[in-house]
Parts: sequence; structure tokens; C-alpha cells
Amino acid sequence: MSDTSAGPRLLGPAEVRSLAAALDLRPTKQRGQNFVIDANTVRRIVRESGVTADDVVIEVGPGLGSLTLALLEVAGRVVAVELDERLAGALPATIAEHAPGQVDRFEVVLGDAMRVSEVPGPPPTALVANLPYNVSVPVLLHLLALLPSLERGLVMVQAEVADRLAAAPGSKVYGVPSVKAAWYADVRRAGSIGRNVFWPAPNVDSGLVAWDRREPPATTATREQVFAVVDAAFAQRRKALRGVLRGLAGGSGDVVDAALAHAGIDPLARGESLRVEDFARIAEGLTAAGAAA
Repeated sequence: MSDTSAGPRLLGPAEVRSLAAALDLRPTKQRGQNFVIDANTVRRIVRESGVTADDVVIEVGPGLGSLTLALLEVAGRVVAVELDERLAGALPATIAEHAPGQVDRFEVVLGDAMRVSEVPGPPPTALVANLPYNVSVPVLLHLLALLPSLERGLVMVQAEVADRLAAAPGSKVYGVPSVKAAWYADVRRAGSIGRNVFWPAPNVDSGLVAWDRREPPATTATREQVFAVVDAAFAQRRKALRGVLRGLAGGSGDVVDAALAHAGIDPLARGESLRVEDFARIAEGLTAAGAAA
């Protein structure tokens, strides 16, 4: 009999492959499936996340349960969102076998994290996940928008994406993900992950991104208006703002000039030099100048 008072038994390479074989599962690139097979790595992710027993954690893409079990060692509750029907169906049995004392603190949701509109149970306070690399940024931004209760998080993504999310203005990799993530949170790089901790080993390096929720910039513009300015500014990132923003102003250079003057931004500046607060002021200016035009 299992000892229900014991902590979770984490998965190693043999357990991961055995679970996959039982499901006749062959990891697919289309769904970004690379399963972590190293217990030290998932414990490190949980440790770096700062999750405590007071937290309700949402996990995206739990796969075979490696990170889920490590989260159940610490978190008060874990809700795992899984797109793959076979994986979602098998996860409760894995939790029951490897973490029998934590079964009542776990729930799996079958669904696409990009389309989730609610999460069952108490509002989640933390997001910790090995995000599917092909959709990592849109999933992160969707959940930040959907769940204002999220106070912090730590996600594993492709190293290049981690650099972009955490980039500061002026960086070569600063762009749309950097600015949109900064609308919601203070974002930082939290380490790197080697390829050999995955099965199958990916052909890209991985990175950890940590974030802490903050209030969005104080602005009369909506988030949608601000994000439209961000998208336009980086659509042609080597061009000056005066040119690239005309599409948002009905082609009017005068409206753009008025908006940039309102924001105190040089018309010859480029988007890569601006903070999220600057984009918010430009969006305000466009709305005001457009209404006055």
C-alpha cells in the first residue's frame, strides 16, 4: 500500500518512458512536447518560482506529470491545463500513484490554454509551467490578461523567447513580447536549462522567465489601444514612429505628430527605444488627436 502521508515521488527517465509507452505516446513537435525527465530540474523550477503552501498554481502543458508532482510537494493546490486528451486522462492516475496524499489538491482541465475562459476552484495565484514552445508567448499573455489573481510566475520557454520577454528598451531583442509582458508584470531572466533534461532532447536551448504582477501604466487608453500601437511600432522596427503609426491615424501625419507631441516622444524615435509607459501615452495622444481631427 502507498503511504498517503509521504510526499510525491518524482519521475525519472525510466518512469517517464514507461508512462509514455503505456499510452503509446510519441512526443510531437506540433504540440511542443518535450518531457522533463530530471527530478532536480523540476525541483529547481519550483524553488525558483517561490511557490508556497498558500498558493493555488495553474500549470499549462503538464504532460506526463513531472513538474506537477514537484509542485504538489509545495503548493496548496495545482490546476493543470492539458490539451492532449490521452495525457489529461492519464494524469490523475499518475498523481494517485506517485502523490497519493495530494490527490485532493490536484485537478486537471482538458482544454487549450489559449482558449481557456475560466479556471475551476479558488483563483490561481501563481503560474508555473514548461510552456509548449510554439505557443509560449500567446499563452502567457492570454493567462495574464484572463487571471488578474495571478501574482507571480515562472515559465520555461525557448531561450531566445526568454531573452525577448525579459528584454529592456534598447536591446536588440526588445520587441512586442517584451512590451506586452511589461504591461502586466516586472519580468526577469531566472536561469537556463540544458537540453539533456528533456525527452526527447529539443534542438533549442531553454530558459526560465520569472515575473511579478504590477499595475499596468496609468492611462486613459485601453490595453487594446496600447497594444495596437506596440504592434504597429514593431511591424517595421527599423522605421521611425512618425511613419509606422500613420496606419493607426487614418494616414494622417498631423494626428501622429500631435500624438507624439502629447507623449513627449521624438517623431524620429523607433519603437525599440520606448517603454510600455511611452506606448500608453502615444495611444492616449492618438485617441485625443483623432477625436479632435
